[in-house]
Amino acid sequence: MIHIFLGFLMLFVPFTDIADDFSVEYKDETIASVNRADFTTELIGRELIDWDKYDQWVNQMDQLTFEPPVNAQIDKLGNIVSEQVGYRLNQHKLKQLFYQYYYGKGPTKIDVPRQTLHPRVDSELLSDIRVQRIGQYVTYFNSRNKQRSHNFKLATEAINNQVVFPGETFSFNQIVGKRTKERGYLPAPVIVRGELSEGIGGGICQVSSTLYNAVDRAGLAIVQRYSHSRRVPYVPRGRDATVSWYGPDFVFRNELNQPILLQARVYGGQMSVVVLSSENINVEQRSVPGAPQKLPREINIDEKG
Repeated sequence: MIHIFLGFLMLFVPFTDIADDFSVEYKDETIASVNRADFTTELIGRELIDWDKYDQWVNQMDQLTFEPPVNAQIDKLGNIVSEQVGYRLNQHKLKQLFYQYYYGKGPTKIDVPRQTLHPRVDSELLSDIRVQRIGQYVTYFNSRNKQRSHNFKLATEAINNQVVFPGETFSFNQIVGKRTKERGYLPAPVIVRGELSEGIGGGICQVSSTLYNAVDRAGLAIVQRYSHSRRVPYVPRGRDATVSWYGPDFVFRNELNQPILLQARVYGGQMSVVVLSSENINVEQRSVPGAPQKLPREINIDEKG
């Protein structure tokens, strides 16, 4: 049974009449029970709603009842897993109901008013954009290096099933997130100012480099890419994409007329990225793979590859 005791309410005026509460139900459980006195303040002899306390309460209610939408995905067997709608507190409706209670008489019990959040990617879209392979790249690694392989898998899972719509930009750092122990990343070899060292999240530059070569072959526009300050063994010279949370990022933009779907997998000692799209994609819009870039190709900062 869900019992949420909002700590800040302990500072409010004690309930004067327990039977006069504003009770909020969520999934057949009472998640909050407050009273007019909890939100009342006096100003120049008049009783008014304390909106700071009310907003604090609403924010906690929003966090408690938020259910994020889930995009449709392709599982390891190639089957489409259907999307799921999400829900968020309808704050406008809640305020209306609270007004009716506050300026009325007696108790009130309501169900949480919610608004539906639709996922960006549904099964129909996913089915349409998995038709045509427009780019692919495979790299190899030593699977006996367990920590490096573990980092590969975490980063690969983050980019797998990502859909990039026309005009949208994909940032590796934004999608994969910060590489920390708390998020499961392990120490592994990295390149720091041209020298081998060890750092949390080592190895993920192979993921970003594999992704770069796949999307470059697909003809997507490369917005930002940097090479390591020394050669790496998993791609040809000049074909790597180093990334670091506080440093370089790998960024590309979809300038095509259709969304693209990334399928990234790690199996054995191989990592692959496949770029898929619709049969209606306009191939004439595609960029030339390996086209010259305006950005510097070598840097001298901490790297994670």
